[in-house]
Amino acid sequence: MTDDLTPQGVRSADAPEWTAHFRTPHLMTIKPVAGDPDTALVVEVQHEDARGRIWRSRAQPGHAEWSEELPFPVGYSTLPTRDGDGVVVLEDDGGSEVGGLVVRSIDGTERIELTPGRAPYVVRGMEFSADGSQFLITAVDDDGFHLLAVPAAPWGPAREIWQSEHEGWYGRASADGTLASIDSTDHNPGWRRTAVTVIDVASGEIVAVANDLPAGPIRAVRFSPVPGDQRVLLNTERSGFARPAIWSPLTGERIDFDLPQFTGDVLPLDWSPAQDRVLLLHVEDGVQRLLLLDTASGSVEVVREGDGSYATPDVAAEHAYYTQSYLGGDGRVLSVEQAWDRPPGLVEVALDGAVRTVIAPADVPAGRGFSSEMVTSADGTRVQLWSAFPEGQPRGTILIVHGGPNLVTSDAYSPEAQAWLAEGYAVAAVNFRGSVLFGRDFREGFWEEHGDREIADIRAAIERLRELGAADPASTFITGPSYGGHLTLLSLGRLPELFAGGFAIVAMADWAAAFAEMNAALRPVWERVLSNRGLSFEEACAKLSAITYTSEVTGSAWLCQGARDTRTPPTQAQNYADRLRADGGDVLLEWFDAGHEPDGLAGEEIWQHRMVELAERTRRGERWSTAG
Repeated sequence: MTDDLTPQGVRSADAPEWTAHFRTPHLMTIKPVAGDPDTALVVEVQHEDARGRIWRSRAQPGHAEWSEELPFPVGYSTLPTRDGDGVVVLEDDGGSEVGGLVVRSIDGTERIELTPGRAPYVVRGMEFSADGSQFLITAVDDDGFHLLAVPAAPWGPAREIWQSEHEGWYGRASADGTLASIDSTDHNPGWRRTAVTVIDVASGEIVAVANDLPAGPIRAVRFSPVPGDQRVLLNTERSGFARPAIWSPLTGERIDFDLPQFTGDVLPLDWSPAQDRVLLLHVEDGVQRLLLLDTASGSVEVVREGDGSYATPDVAAEHAYYTQSYLGGDGRVLSVEQAWDRPPGLVEVALDGAVRTVIAPADVPAGRGFSSEMVTSADGTRVQLWSAFPEGQPRGTILIVHGGPNLVTSDAYSPEAQAWLAEGYAVAAVNFRGSVLFGRDFREGFWEEHGDREIADIRAAIERLRELGAADPASTFITGPSYGGHLTLLSLGRLPELFAGGFAIVAMADWAAAFAEMNAALRPVWERVLSNRGLSFEEACAKLSAITYTSEVTGSAWLCQGARDTRTPPTQAQNYADRLRADGGDVLLEWFDAGHEPDGLAGEEIWQHRMVELAERTRRGERWSTAG
């Protein structure tokens, strides 16, 4: 960054030290090439956006090779081509998440539309076959969920091989591109308990179905990368917790690894059949470690633990993980590691156990790590609470609630949290009902009671923080993005005695108004959830919507919304601000010109400066709506 001004015009010399967390580019994600995991797209988040380079880790013995930085922005929603000479990106009108996929050469000179003539769509999966012959697109539009096969060597016209009105996620391709799988709710419409349907790419005929319903769900992680091996690595939850399985759709043979020695989720991340290795993520009470399963003997060894987190799940997106550890071509472990106070880096664990740092974490100011504990909610459910405290008496408390709701707060780098701690605030994060990595029942906890369970878990977190000497209602704030923004505003209305204010980013505030405008990929599950437990759709929208409780709000509210957002559309946010203002509440609504998840650190720094300013206004007894 050459300019010494922040986005708000504060000179670097005058800025707080914590701004370095927002001004230091750091590793964002790594996307290995299908069939050649020793080549990858490495993405770094920078000031205005995210940029990538192609990394060939074994270009020469003992030497890696890096391409020049790509001349166009990339992000989580991208994938390198089989030869590593191009990347697939979504062109979506500035971040709306609705558009079409294109291939761009890494020098920026060539561009190929993969679905010309097709109406704009939302992407819920994209993958190359290991041999590079096929590219699969899981697309969603107003007509439903579609699996498209695109010949990739050379590029040819896209062809639909599967379609359903019910949710279908993450199409996977066999190594030779002749088979495809889709995680489908056809067998359980309306609920996210999927079965795995395998399809013949040439004919579109269904070959086999892996179905663990009613217990389910079951998901495809990947096909074997070995040519001629058509087996699939599965993630099954028939026990209630994630476990690996290997299944042959051609013969029906299936091997389940129950791993009774482990409690909690054990999720398969990657598979190297040639070395009989499956890379596993073990999560117990929210704390992660990496394991290796020997599929021949059934034995398991711990590869990495105590170094933060190793995978970050995503939901409602192009990939199942924002970033994750994976296996190299020879079966070695490439561990993507980060912690609350440490940006992501890459560590290699060789076959002989030797460990070396491949990509060092970015150099940022020393921060504070977080401790984890389980607290008990009102109905006896155990929920995880992360917390950290500044030196001395906290000036206030910040409670972070993640989005999704099927996401999770892990021991992962957070410039926001480090900024609040540097400002003297205690910071905590609660993994409420709906969070992933705590088993099936916990993840599905948001399906019923229309917000009651999440609110109970937030109350339990605040009660525990009070026991720890924090969470004074006069200086306690709640914040989160997306579903976390929804819970921020809902908490201001349903728990007004606990919070002085809330910072809601891309929040859902009025479900009835939003439903008609949200993108097609989100409607099916929310329609079912909002019609559950005996309430009509209209009654459920009212109970779940923060706009229903504006008359109860006593704290201040800040809404930061994307003008192009199709997940939490603009109209419903404006409705909430107007209603709260009419009820005499203190509300500030501000807009940014992007979609639901803008890239770049500059915007996050602007938001952080704003939130610190507003928290200080509360300490001075000033209203947020007069902030200008």
